[in-house]
Amino acid sequence: MSSIVVCGAGVVGLSVAMMLARDGHDVSVLESDPDSTPPDPAQAWESWQRKGVAQFHQPHNLFARFRHVCDEELPGITDELEKAGCVWVDYLHPLPSRFSAATPRPEDDRLRFITGRRPVVESVMATAAENQAGVSVSRGVRVAGLLPGPAASGDAPGVAGVRTADGSEIRADLVVDATGRRTPSAAWLAELGAPPAYVESENSGFAYYTRYFTGAKRPRRLGAALTPIGTFSVLTIDGDNDTWSVTLFTSTKDAPMKALRDAKRFTQVVRACPMHAHWLDGEPITPILPIAGVLDCYRRFAVSGSPIVTGFVAVGDAWACTNPSAGRGLSLGLMHAQLLRNVVRDHLDDPAAFAAAFDARTEEAVAPFYRNQIREDRFRAAEMN
Repeated sequence: MSSIVVCGAGVVGLSVAMMLARDGHDVSVLESDPDSTPPDPAQAWESWQRKGVAQFHQPHNLFARFRHVCDEELPGITDELEKAGCVWVDYLHPLPSRFSAATPRPEDDRLRFITGRRPVVESVMATAAENQAGVSVSRGVRVAGLLPGPAASGDAPGVAGVRTADGSEIRADLVVDATGRRTPSAAWLAELGAPPAYVESENSGFAYYTRYFTGAKRPRRLGAALTPIGTFSVLTIDGDNDTWSVTLFTSTKDAPMKALRDAKRFTQVVRACPMHAHWLDGEPITPILPIAGVLDCYRRFAVSGSPIVTGFVAVGDAWACTNPSAGRGLSLGLMHAQLLRNVVRDHLDDPAAFAAAFDARTEEAVAPFYRNQIREDRFRAAEMN
């Protein structure tokens, strides 16, 4: 079978690697961060240094699509997540009695999902990848550029592997960029002589303030996980091992709300929200964790229907990313990974056909979620401002 290099050992990159290896490919995963996989969830959260992932300790959700793809393509992952302390979440039950359809139905189970904090989830995926035949994971290895290969589609350059920061060359039939929203792919492609990808980028101007808590009993959910309240929104997410998070996000233009960096002010605002105040009834395990300047960005590696490069693709946030309020990133990343594996099955031996098929299927199956989120972001930003 073929040799494939995956750049980035995040959740999506590791999932891509395992799916491809299960089809018989030899997959090398290269990760610039040097820390090895922690042995348990506590160390994953407390001491794992992942400087390449700016949002590593920010809230994440896995949603039902993540579970469905894992159960179909990577059986056993859901069980391992549960063993690591991740929790099941069901937004349908219990429903308030005023709903006429409050009685559970068999098909409701498809909407249940298992979730946890990002470091814990990633440690489970990393352990699984390290134990997967056909996958090798090398940490502390930074990809510095792409190796030129024969052209397969007009003037579009081909890629034949990667060059690492220490000058080593690793040959591959396909290079997968899973380095996330900070991807250096623009510089890689420019050095290769490829025309620039089509890029859309905008900053919706949201600022996020998060605090994590622990307690013997998870808070009862009284409203939606994401609740808009005037000029700010409240996001409450269940975590693993008796933890959960509360996030307030608002516009960066709202200067008084920058006081949410202060734990006292943060608490006062959440306490004033009747459906969310009880989410503070636990022991804080972090200070307020702020993040802002999160861009919505979309990249397309085909222009006017023609690929700008062959032998190279981007998946997950390295392809497109949105602000984190909807929590879709990992679920869409798993969808994209599965789509990539399917295109590899059909077209890997024809680089031009592969590039065209991956672009077309991405636009059809995954891009609509990006477009939907952009519309939501613009609407919410207009409300806040």
